[in-house]
Amino acid sequence: MIRSMTGYGRAEVSGARLSVLVECKSLNHRSLDVSLRLPGLLSAFELEARRMVQSAVQRGRVEVSVRLGSASGASVNPLVANVDQAREYATLARQIGDALGLPAPRLEWVLGQPGVLTREAEPAAPPEEAWSLLAEALTRALAEMVARRETEGAALAQDLAALHETLTGQAALMAERVPLVAVRQTARMRERMQALLGEAPIDEARVLTEVAAWAARSDIAEELARLAAHLAELARMLREGGVVGRALDFLIQELNREVNTVGSKADDLELSQLVIAAKSTLEKLREQVQNIE
Repeated sequence: MIRSMTGYGRAEVSGARLSVLVECKSLNHRSLDVSLRLPGLLSAFELEARRMVQSAVQRGRVEVSVRLGSASGASVNPLVANVDQAREYATLARQIGDALGLPAPRLEWVLGQPGVLTREAEPAAPPEEAWSLLAEALTRALAEMVARRETEGAALAQDLAALHETLTGQAALMAERVPLVAVRQTARMRERMQALLGEAPIDEARVLTEVAAWAARSDIAEELARLAAHLAELARMLREGGVVGRALDFLIQELNREVNTVGSKADDLELSQLVIAAKSTLEKLREQVQNIE
């Protein structure tokens, strides 16, 4: 199954003393980048939590935020204000301001002074209890995030399959056009020689020689063969799924290289138009592949 790199999961687990709320959010990234925000009581378990994330996903930026609460639902270490101390700061600042002819202090300044706003200390809890709650909440949140990545990945797989079918059809039309281009080029060379020679007979051997030289310069058989092979590999990867984002990205580059080579050799308007259409399809493929794990 193909998975997207974007998803979200949330879970809350309560114990006898504490409750742990975990939120997981994943975004596109070239590799796996894990960001953990743990409260002080749980900071000792950062390594274990990181390993859990790494076992759940292989690619993307995963942001994990953990908040503690009491079993009753209140915050474990709430923010508290020392109003008496704030009043002292404000009174003294106002007196100094009046003496110097300066404006009264703003509330933002008062709140920023030491000791005005503090947090109550986190309650002590047995390490095994704290880890048990964190592990369970993180497991649930990761499972929800992965499920959403899989749902979005299924939609991406459908879009990629449709684009693969479009590109396969465009490559088939290129292959069908090649013999017609050779016939047209032969006729063009014969017309040019006839115009130069007037009523004199045309040297068919010369025509064939010129056509052969043109064909050698414009031959795209190898490019079309490699294009077909890459398209078959793309179909296989979409069918089998897994962690294929990087491999698909590389394969799109190879497909684009072959299409560009066909375009550089194309000496035909219809063939050039097919190349332009194929490059547009490849760009859509590339954009979608950037979202895949």
